[in-house]
Order: sequence, then structure tokens, then C-alpha cells
Amino acid sequence: MGKPKAMMKPKNSWWRSPKILWIKLCLIGSLLIGCAPVVPPAESNPRTFAPLSVEFLDEYWLPKTEFQGTTVGGLSALYYDAQTGDYYALSDDRSQFAPARFYTFDLDIDETGAIPQIQQLNLKGMTPLTTPDGETFAPGSLDPEGLVLSPRNTLFISSEGDTDAAIDPFVKEFDHEGRELTSLRIPQRFLTGDRQRGVRNNLGFESLAISAPSQAAVDPFRIFVAPESSLHQDTRSDNVGAPIRLLHYVINPIGEPVLIAEHLYPLEPAPQGTFSNGLVEMIALPQEGYFLSLERSYGLGGVGAKLFQVTIGNATDTARIESLAGNPETVVPMQKTLLLDLRQLGIGLDNLEGMTLGPRLADGSQSLLLISDDNFSTDQVNQLLLFRLSNSAAKVTSK
Repeated sequence: MGKPKAMMKPKNSWWRSPKILWIKLCLIGSLLIGCAPVVPPAESNPRTFAPLSVEFLDEYWLPKTEFQGTTVGGLSALYYDAQTGDYYALSDDRSQFAPARFYTFDLDIDETGAIPQIQQLNLKGMTPLTTPDGETFAPGSLDPEGLVLSPRNTLFISSEGDTDAAIDPFVKEFDHEGRELTSLRIPQRFLTGDRQRGVRNNLGFESLAISAPSQAAVDPFRIFVAPESSLHQDTRSDNVGAPIRLLHYVINPIGEPVLIAEHLYPLEPAPQGTFSNGLVEMIALPQEGYFLSLERSYGLGGVGAKLFQVTIGNATDTARIESLAGNPETVVPMQKTLLLDLRQLGIGLDNLEGMTLGPRLADGSQSLLLISDDNFSTDQVNQLLLFRLSNSAAKVTSK
């Protein structure tokens, strides 16, 4: 099938308030053979935040469309490749509407006016995900949510799993043809258990981030992954927010990936009347130990989203702590500061789940893009939001 018609701008985003269907209610230590990680350790001392400034620029809607025999929807992860200018969007289709897949596209940003605007989005390709044997994933066997590109020309993709069906979450590496190559070893405490341990249903691995200072295929890099909310054993009614365990891996050119640390990400307390509240995406910034995070909520007041700047700082390594329930005082969480409450933008928000640093804008500032998952619902849209990060963050790049 050829390219779909040009993507549409919203007719009137000020009054739009899309109906959101059921959105996720209820809402390694293996060592390298003869080799230690050859990257410097993450920073162990807290630093004073120099908060970024975030400016909203534009909103864009992707119309309902078919592409290469698939329904374009459920876009739950977004990644910009600065080397090629391509964007990657992961569908969270559980191989039910079509095989699990990701899309590539071009994005034209018009900077002729005072405020940069998204001019057009052009789909370029659709790639099904397959097992090492080249078979597409069986329906319901995965729930793809996170995607990043690595320096060795591969993609890492995370899946929430399905605890009701005893399907574990995963982080797998795929080649550009979508074929599975390797898997990261996931600690037992994250795997589906007896309802007393592991990720909770629909609250598994949602956030996936990569830190790759070098783009050389032979150089090591880091992978970070976190569930949407707390594990069964960390969940208790008196928790202030939900304690989320962030896993930190080092990927080396030889030997197996090494899980080197785990830290507590403190999810914001759910607003009153909220049905679902979780961490849906993270970006590792080039400054060692710093991230952007996106938290999304849904409740009686509709959809909300908040953007945070986060640092590991002197956060406690929680790998040996059996339970984080009850806010243990001995655990130092990651530090974070609110950059933007997206409800203040004055536009209707959809189910925002994907986030990436985009290209540099003409003034040298860093662009940031967010995308929503329409849940394949006629009442929702795939919404794309464009932002500018302040020039004070000159070291922030798209990788």
C-alpha cells in the first residue's frame, strides 16, 4: 500500500476532550566472563538541579489509517534516530489486530514562522516482530510498550507481559528486520508469581531508556527499564505514591548484559478520583544519571500527564531489599522535579505514552516529542505534541 493521505491538524484542540476507554485500570546480576563493565559508574553524589525549561509548540493528530495491511494505532513508544532522521513508533498491538510491529516515519517541522510547527508526517515502513525462528509472535504472547535504538544497529523492546496468562515481562533485542536476537535477564522478583510477587497486570515494563555516549558498535552502553507501577510485594495502601523499581543494565560487546543496580523511582501520588496512575516513559539524558520521565493518569477528570526531570543522585540500590511497601526510611529514592503539568497547556490530552528527544531546532534548542496510544478506539486519537527544551540545556542531544 502506498503512503496514506497527509496527516491532519486538529480542527479545534481547545474544546476537544476525547472519550477514553478502559485504560489499564487496577492501574542481574550475571557477571561477565573475565570482564567487568568498562564504563564509568553512575554518579553516586547528588547534584543541584538545573531544571530545564519546556515550551509547548504544536499539536498534531494522526488520522485513522491503514498502512501495509495494518491498522496504525496503539502507538506506545517513540524514538528519533539522529543519524538517519527516522522516527520509530512501536504499536502495543498484542498480535491481535495484526502481528506485533513497529513503524518508521518522517516528520516535517516547519520553522518559517515564529513558532515551529509539525507540517506533515509520512509513514515509511512497517516491520513485524518475530521470534529467533522468524515466526511472528502468537496473539496475546506479548504487550510491547518500550523501544530504543542501540549503537550496534539493533532495537531493544520491552513488553509488559500478562500476569493473568502467566506471561512474564521482557526486554529483548531485535535486528532492524524485527527478528529477536537476545533477551536481558530479568530478576525473579519481577516475574509473574502467585499474586504475592512480580509485576501487576497491565503495570509491567512500560518505560525503556538508553544511554549511549558513543555510537561505536564496539562500545558499551546502558539500558534502563521500569514497570508502570509498583510490584505486588512493594504495594501497600499506606504507600505515599507507588515505589517503582528502575533496573540499570550495562551492555558490553563481549559477555552477557550485566544488571548493575536498581533504584526506587517515586511515582507521584494519584490525584483524587484517579483510576490509573503510572510511569509511562523515560529518556536518559547525556548528563550521566539524569532523565526525563513522563507520568500519566486517568480518572474522573479525564487524562492527565506530567513531565519530570529526574536524577539517580545518591539513590539507594534496592536490589537486595525484599519489599518497598510502607515507605522504608532507609531507602533514598531518585530525586525529581516537576517541569510541566500538561493539563496547563489548554488542550485536550489523549493517552500519552511515548516520548523522544527529536532534532535540534533552528535556534539550536532541543526538540521533544510526545505521542499518544489511541487504544485502537474510534473515540481516541494518536496525538503528537512538540516541545522545545531551553537553550540552557545545551548539552542535551537526541542520543
